[in-house]
This record gives sequence, structure tokens and C-alpha cells, in this order.
Amino acid sequence: MPTFTAPDGTELAYHVRGEGEPLLVLPGGPMTSSAYLGDLGGLTAHRTLVLLDPRGTGDSAIPGDPATYRCDRQVDDVEALRAHLDLDRIDLLAHSAAGALAVLYAARHPERVRTLALITTTPRALGLAVTDEDRRTAAHLRTGETWYAEAYPAYEAWLAGADTDLSDIGGFFYGRWDDAARAHLALVDAHINDEACDLFHADGAYDPPATLTALAALDAPVLVLTGELDPALAERTTALLPRAQAAVQPGAGHYPWLDDPEWFVRRVAAFLR
Repeated sequence: MPTFTAPDGTELAYHVRGEGEPLLVLPGGPMTSSAYLGDLGGLTAHRTLVLLDPRGTGDSAIPGDPATYRCDRQVDDVEALRAHLDLDRIDLLAHSAAGALAVLYAARHPERVRTLALITTTPRALGLAVTDEDRRTAAHLRTGETWYAEAYPAYEAWLAGADTDLSDIGGFFYGRWDDAARAHLALVDAHINDEACDLFHADGAYDPPATLTALAALDAPVLVLTGELDPALAERTTALLPRAQAAVQPGAGHYPWLDDPEWFVRRVAAFLR
């Protein structure tokens, strides 16, 4: 397991899978280790995935200062990984909440980004957020599912702040709520650093007007991919980013590489080419 040292001295780990040119991958959560990403549906056949375990998750060390879990503070971790790999420019892929980190990195280091792929992201760094109404709209797309009637009241309780067992509402995050999806959700849940998750979006992490101004210097193509069943903000995100294109994966939820690996890999690989 390779490691490198962040500017504050924290030892961070990453995992390398696949073959081809490197693709730096940031896991979501926020603050979940990279284990749940697997091989991203077989994207390893096209690219060498360099999957970062964010500080305090997976095989990376817990930092001495918990304030460094804040999203904007972790931009230096991504830059340190790029320098460690001796890459002049990087292809960067981020899932879910890590989209905020990837956008902040692109704003601070636009000259270092060759391509940027945002997968079912929550772009708080751009001043956008998924609302409860966005989530309800997506959830109501599942009314034909056999599990919907039992799961929806638990979903509403979760939106209201209840400490809901994710397995009770997991169907809303996947295109197919089957045994594979249940096992994957358990993997995600087991690898979240709860303390870090609470601090990731802490006050001061984002300055959307400044970020949008800085992104004007980003001369790199951007893919904003969302699942048809996920309450992501692809169109609104795409409108704010230069050279951005939206893609909606049919029948997919928050983890599109699980719902239809062939569609996902074909679309992302074509973009990266």
C-alpha cells in the first residue's frame, strides 16, 4: 500500500488498480475510504485508478488537528498526491460529496487539471445543494418498487433528521435494490469517519463567488454525470462550469457504476479520451 505525506505531516494512503494512464479518484461520503469504489465498474480496463483514502479514513492516518477535515483544507492533500506521483497535469474523478473537494482543487490549481469528472456530486462549493424537495422528487420516481411503501416513511424521517438505519432506505440510492446493493451499502456505511463527516462542510469551507471567479481560468473539459434516479444537480452544475457537459445515466442511482457498469464505463472512458 503506497503512502505519501501531506503538508501538515499526516501520512496518507492510496490504492492503485488497473492499467493505462493514471486517474486520480476522490471518494465521497463525505469522508469515506475508497474501498466502496471498487474498480468503478471495470474502468480499470481503461485507466490506472489512483484511489485516495482521505485523511482519517481507510489506511490513511488520523490528523493531529481535526479542523483539517474541512473540505477546503484537504485541497492540499490532493495537490500533494499529484506532486508525489510526479504528474504535471491530472485527470480527476470525484464521487458524491468529494465533488466539492475536486471543484475547490480545480479552482485553486486550474493549470493542473486536464479533465474533471464529477459523478453524482453535491456541488456545495458552487453554492448549490440538494434540497429535501429534490430528494422527494427523486424518491417519488420509485413508487412502483415493491419496497417503496415501507421505505418511504423511513425516508421522510431521515429527511427530518431521525437517526435512520440506512438499510431501511437504501433502495432510494440504487437503481436496483438487490443483494449486491445491500452489500455495497453496508460497505459504504462501515467505512465512514463520522467525526470527519461532521466537519467536512464546516463553516468557512466554501466561498462560492470566489470559487466561481477562479474557475473562469479552468481550461479543461468537465463531465457532470448523474443517475436518472438520483437527486443530483447536473444541469445546474453544468451551467456554472466552463467546458462542462452533462450526462444522465438511465435507471441509475447514486452509485451508477453498480447499476449499469457497461454504460458507466463506456461514457466515462469516452470522456477521458
